[in-house]
Amino acid sequence: MKNKLKRLNIDFFQKPTLKLAPALLGKYIIRQFKNQTLIGKISETEAYYGSHDLASHASKGKTKRTKLMFDQPGLAYIYLIYGMYYCFNIVTEKKDFPAAVLIRSVEPIEGLKTIHKNRKLPIVQSEKFPTRLTNGPGKFCQAFMIDKKLNGENLISSQKIYLAQNYQKTITSSQIKKTKRIGIDYAGSYKNKLWRYYLKDNPFISQK
Repeated sequence: MKNKLKRLNIDFFQKPTLKLAPALLGKYIIRQFKNQTLIGKISETEAYYGSHDLASHASKGKTKRTKLMFDQPGLAYIYLIYGMYYCFNIVTEKKDFPAAVLIRSVEPIEGLKTIHKNRKLPIVQSEKFPTRLTNGPGKFCQAFMIDKKLNGENLISSQKIYLAQNYQKTITSSQIKKTKRIGIDYAGSYKNKLWRYYLKDNPFISQK
């Protein structure tokens, strides 16, 4: 599979956030460590745009935690939620404008044995409910061994994690569903923004 994929360069990540978030669907995340390669197809994303977006970490200003959101596009922004789950985001927009796209779900493509092992799920459960492997941001990060050690990683040049595309397969707008983001009832009018995107026919989705 890997030899069919071409790494995405900086030009791809320089799209406006609300165009990049749906454009990421169908692209591939490649995670390499030791002698292993894990590949997942992105099936669900969420956009967080500017300090005015009350659902964004940047709404509280530039802090030690959020400073990466104000950096250059194409960096990995990783944080911990509930004290136990990591979330993987891609920094977007121009430097000093805080924005990012959260990768909510992926479809595992390669390295399934390792992905099963990383998720620590009973084999019977994994076989009966395969989508549970990676149908959520925390599940995906656990499956692909993504944690704070990768925070700030440059996805354009990194050998540990990067994004790629199969140019023989394209995603059309008719395959994409646009809807509200999840778990942001505190965000005032921003909770109604249709800034979550997913592949309509892909079962690896956290919520429809």
